[in-house]
Amino acid sequence: MGTSKLQALWNHPAGPKTIHFWAPTFKWGISIANVADFNKPPEELSYPHQAVVAISGLIWSRYGTVITPRNLNLISVNLAMAGTGIYQLSRKIRQDYLNPEEVNTGKE
Repeated sequence: MGTSKLQALWNHPAGPKTIHFWAPTFKWGISIANVADFNKPPEELSYPHQAVVAISGLIWSRYGTVITPRNLNLISVNLAMAGTGIYQLSRKIRQDYLNPEEVNTGKE
């Protein structure tokens, strides 16, 4: 039974013999790097970078649902990218616009 599942994965139209498998697999590196940046101070985050990560994650997640064959690896990596990008943007926005202590200390 295990070998039949491996054989099915190997022969899948989005399996390891195609670029449709490897491109999203290596794209996980972007999401992993963004998760590693969760410990980075918000002032070191970039609006353009995180916006691109979030928006491209949303766009390509949608694309992953409409192509044939449906590529679950592509969908999941892009949902992870969108999620981490949105989270990082929220951290940056909270730091820059919603943190009253920062505003008060800047005036003194």
